[in-house]
This record gives sequence, C-alpha cells and structure tokens, in this order.
Amino acid sequence: MTPPDAAASGPLAGIRVIELGQLIAGPFCGQVLADFGADVIKVEEPVHGDPMRGWGVVTEGRSLSWNVIARGKRCVTADLRTDEGRDLVLRLVREADVVVENFRPGTMERFGLGYEQLRAVNPGIIFTRVSGYGQSGPYAAKAGYGSIGEAMGGLRYLVGDPDRPPSRFGVSLGDLLAGLHAAVGTLVAVVQRGQRGEGQVIDVSIYESVLAMTESLVSDFAVAGVTRRRSGAILPGVAPSNVYESSDGRLLLIAANQDTVFRRLAAAMGRPELATDERFASHAARGRNQAELDEIVGRWTARHPAAHLTSVLDENGVPTGGIYRAEDMLKDEHFRARDSIVDVPDPVLGPVPMQSVTPRLSATPGRIRWVGPRLGEHDDEVRAWLDREPADPAQDREPSGAPDRDGVDS
Repeated sequence: MTPPDAAASGPLAGIRVIELGQLIAGPFCGQVLADFGADVIKVEEPVHGDPMRGWGVVTEGRSLSWNVIARGKRCVTADLRTDEGRDLVLRLVREADVVVENFRPGTMERFGLGYEQLRAVNPGIIFTRVSGYGQSGPYAAKAGYGSIGEAMGGLRYLVGDPDRPPSRFGVSLGDLLAGLHAAVGTLVAVVQRGQRGEGQVIDVSIYESVLAMTESLVSDFAVAGVTRRRSGAILPGVAPSNVYESSDGRLLLIAANQDTVFRRLAAAMGRPELATDERFASHAARGRNQAELDEIVGRWTARHPAAHLTSVLDENGVPTGGIYRAEDMLKDEHFRARDSIVDVPDPVLGPVPMQSVTPRLSATPGRIRWVGPRLGEHDDEVRAWLDREPADPAQDREPSGAPDRDGVDS
C-alpha cells in the first residue's frame, strides 16, 4: 500500500497548472490533474493559506482533508491584491498551460488577472473557471457554495426519506462534481489546443455540474409531467433493489431488478416460483408490487447471517454488497488487492491512508507524489526557477508537451 516514488511521470507530465482557487471545487480539479502527473503550482495567500488547511479532521496540526486535496501539488504564497502578487502569478502563467480558479466571477478581473491579462502573457493559456452559477447569467455574481448547487441542480430534492425534508450528502458532492467536470473540460481544451494551438476559457458552474448527473429528471417532467421525488433507500418502480437486514444485524444492499438477475435471486432464496409469479415476473410487475416484494426479500435475509447471504448471492450471481464505512474499506481484501487505498507518507503523522488514483491507466498510470504541502513549502524552489538566467532571453516558452523545460521537474 505504498505509492511509487515522487518522480514526475504520468500522462500529464509536461503540463503545468497554476491553481488559484481554494477549498474544494477548483482544488479538486487540481488534485485530479496532479494525480496524473501535471505540475500543479498552488498559489495561496501568505498568512493563513487555503482555509482547507484547517478544515475537516485535524490531527497534530495536520488537516487530513488538506492532505488529500492538495496531494502532489507545489505550494507557493502570494497576495493577489498586491502588484507583487499579481506579477508573480503572471510570471507563472507565462510558463504554464492551465490556470484554475474558483473565486466568485469578477474577482480575478479585480485582481488584474482576467483572461485578457493572462492571454496577453501566454496566448495559449487555458483558463478554467469554477463558480456557483457560471460566468454569465443573472445569478453569476451571487455567492454560491456546493450545497447550494446541489439544491439548485436538482439532487437535494431527491435525497432522503419522502416524509422528511431533503437531506444532504456526507461529502461536498456539488464541489467535487464541479471539480471533476473542470478537469474533464481542461483536458478537452488541452487536446483542442494541441490540434489548433489555441487557448480558451472553461466555464464550469456547480449547479450545472450537479444537473448533469440527474439523468432524465427534466425531460420526465417537461414531456411526461412526472416529478421525481425522495424515495429513501429505493428508486420507485425498481425492485428488488434495497437495503435489507441480516439476522446478525448487518445491512446488505441487494440489487436484482433485471429479469434474469431476479430469477437468480429467487433461486438463491429457495423460492424459484417467485420468478414466474405474475406479481413479480417482469420488471414492470415488480415495480408495481415493490413493497410486497421487498417484504418477502427482507423476511428471507432476516433469517440468515450476512456472511451466509453474501456467499449464497455471490454463488448465484446476484449483485450484493455491504454498506461500507472507512473501517470496512481498510479491511476488505478486494480494496487491498487493487491498492484502492494507499499509504502516503506525512512528515508529522507518518503513513496516511487515502484513496488511490482513479481511473486506472494501463500504460501511463497516475500516482500520488506527496501529501498536501506546508504553507509556502515551495516558495524558494519556484521563485528560484522563475529567476533563472534563460539560455536564450528571446526564446518564448515551449508549447505544452515539449520535453524538459530547463531541467524543472514538472
């Protein structure tokens, strides 16, 4: 469970990213790009840095949330409200491929770091902008957090039990979705620039990133007048697919709503006749009789311990799984076999387990090079690189993907 060495490699090695955002939405984009080898230089204000340094679970002065979201990045400090800070960013942009920011729209322009200023020093720059509502429209200037985007984008209305107010996710899902879409947009723009030599602006809003995950929710209402609603642990009309309790008090999720899979579940239960019962013989019929079917399955699971249920269901090819907590993940043999969780050394805490890089690439896999750095840890290194004596002062920066930029480890 130990990650590879910290040498720069991966499919994005040679791509340099300047990260100007804070908290989650923009920085998660940077995390994804760093995981695959991009040289992500995070610029923080000099006194306290990114607030994420103090958020979440903090142990011995180290935020575990920071360790994950800032992993593999180089951290420098600059006050963007000053000429010195602005000039440092512009010098970095000249040597970069991508700038990522997630301030409220208009903030970068007030810093003198809008797209026109960035493009003036680097015409090929890709400017990835993440905000609550996007860079245009009547809500653009409003403050927007991930939780608001989850609500406006339609997911919050669907989460929870139907007889209670909407619930929330246990993670900042809206921010994370926006960061992931920002990473996708950035990579698409990198490919496009390789074909046409042009930079561009990537406009990512949190609410639209959430909206993109809602399947046919809008179409269902607009065309068929159907409003999807909160349904607890089930999806209406999809059965059996629910959480069931075993005799030893464990919760198992069993998903057998497809016809062929339901026949296998019926056989596993010792009730093959259920598959031909007119109440349950088709997907539509099972949906109409969802509550009755869930009661039948629940009575069966309540008679057996979880280990027995899992074994029987696996033997019959019925999808099932536990409701995992972190401790379950750390014990699971499949997680261990695939190194889904890796230990990354922390200078204070020692090995810190965290999720590995995903997705997996067979030829050019990503890697975690280090945990979230100290505030200003790379100030001297990055400034010394910027202050180097160029071999040819007239030579412009090489385009992205060019090999070995003046010996800088990227």
